[in-house]
Amino acid sequence: MSHTFPELPYAYDSLEPYIDAKTMEVHYSKHHRTYFDKFISAVEGTDLASLSLKDIFANISQHAPAVRNNGGGYYNHIVYWNCMSPNGGGEPQGKLKQELLSTFGSFDEFKQQFAQAAINTFGSGFAWLIVKDKKLVITSTSNQDNPLMDVAQDKGEPILALDVWEHAYYISYQNRRPEYIDAWWNVVDWDAVNANYEAAMSV
Repeated sequence: MSHTFPELPYAYDSLEPYIDAKTMEVHYSKHHRTYFDKFISAVEGTDLASLSLKDIFANISQHAPAVRNNGGGYYNHIVYWNCMSPNGGGEPQGKLKQELLSTFGSFDEFKQQFAQAAINTFGSGFAWLIVKDKKLVITSTSNQDNPLMDVAQDKGEPILALDVWEHAYYISYQNRRPEYIDAWWNVVDWDAVNANYEAAMSV
């Protein structure tokens, strides 16, 4: 399987005022690109080069830290970018909305629990909404780990990701992570998340 660096699905300034253009440019073209380049270097010439990311993550504890950290950074950012849109915000519809209400009682309660998972992630990491055993679960991971990895506390299929590394928000929000999280809800692409949910439920 050939790994490629994906195009950002919108312009750098498309998510303003919630996420500024400079943050997007540095985050995508510097941070994400570096994870990808270092991941390719780490697997080049090995058996891992022909495996999918999911197959690599399933046994990540057996691989070098460079594969874990950079492979995770490569994958996690793809999920993060694709869960956002200039036309985002609002509330989900369809099957995902029904399941969120069933699991959390209300959309506002889901948002509160998800935000707390993001706020309480110590240091750098990601907050996730995953499908685990056909149920929705909120979880978080440190650094560039993710729920597809065999080292994750909660394993499942990621359908929504929020990057809470400081480089994701520091230019606009400095140390005010909760403010960044509040703003981020305005760019969440619920159509994409719903599509991720339906795909995860069909596995």
